[in-house]
Amino acid sequence: MDNPGKLIWHIACDESGIDGAPYYGFGTLWMKWQRRGDFSKLVSDLRIKHQYFDEIKWQKAHSKRYQDFYLELIDLFFKREWLAFHCIVIKKADVNKSYHGGDYDLARRKHFNMLLQAKIKNVIKAHKGRECQFRVVVDPIASRYKKADEASHVIVNNQVKQSTENFDAIDNYLTKDSKDSVQIQLSDLLLGAVMSAWQKKATSEGKVAIQKAIAGYLGWKDLEADTAPKERKFNIWYFYEPKLGPRSAETRKVNLFYPLPVR
Repeated sequence: MDNPGKLIWHIACDESGIDGAPYYGFGTLWMKWQRRGDFSKLVSDLRIKHQYFDEIKWQKAHSKRYQDFYLELIDLFFKREWLAFHCIVIKKADVNKSYHGGDYDLARRKHFNMLLQAKIKNVIKAHKGRECQFRVVVDPIASRYKKADEASHVIVNNQVKQSTENFDAIDNYLTKDSKDSVQIQLSDLLLGAVMSAWQKKATSEGKVAIQKAIAGYLGWKDLEADTAPKERKFNIWYFYEPKLGPRSAETRKVNLFYPLPVR
C-alpha cells in the first residue's frame, strides 16, 4: 500500500525522429498518479464532443475535420496546471559516436535515459523531504536491443541513486502500445509538434495550426527554440556537445497564457 504522504508521478514517454531525420528527440508527459482518471475523463468528454475516436497522434493531426478537437486538447493541456510536458531534442550530426561505441542506437537510448533521470532528479530536489515515486509508461523503444526498456529502468534508477537518497525512484516501468494509453498519445502529439518545427516539416494546415497554438500558449512566435532548464510546464531541452562550439539553438523565456501557481 502506498504511503499517503508519498508523491507519485505518472510519466508517459514517446520518441520521434528515428527515420533518418536531422533531429531526434524524446518526450515525457507528466501528471500526479492520482490524476490519471481525471485526465482520461477530460479527454473522453472531448472525444464525445467532437466525435473523434481515433488514436491521438501527430501523424493524424493534419485533418481539418478534427482540427477543433486537437486545438481544444492543446488548450486542455495548458489550462490544467497538473499536466506538464518535457522533451529533449538532439541534432544527429552533433552526436559523437565515439562516445557511444560507434553506435547511434546506443546514443539514442542514452539520451532517453538522460532525459528521464535529469527530470526525476529535479522533481526529487524540488520536493526535498518528501518521498517521491515515479511510474513510467513508454511506447516501445525503437532499438535492436530487445530489452531496451528493462535496461532503461535499471540504468535510470541507478543514475538517480548516485545523486539522491531515493531508493528505486521508478517503481514501475511498463512498455505499452500507444493505442492503449491516452497519456502516451498526448506525449506523441506534443513531441511531434516540437520536432516537426525543428525539422521544418509541418506543411498541412492542421499541423501548422497546432504548432501555432502551442507556441501562442508559451508566448512564442514558433517552436524553433528551447526553454530555460527549470521551465516547469513545457520544457524543451536542446542537447548539444560543448566541444562543437557555441549553441546554435535560441533559448527563449516562456510567458504562459495560463500562468502556473507560484510554489
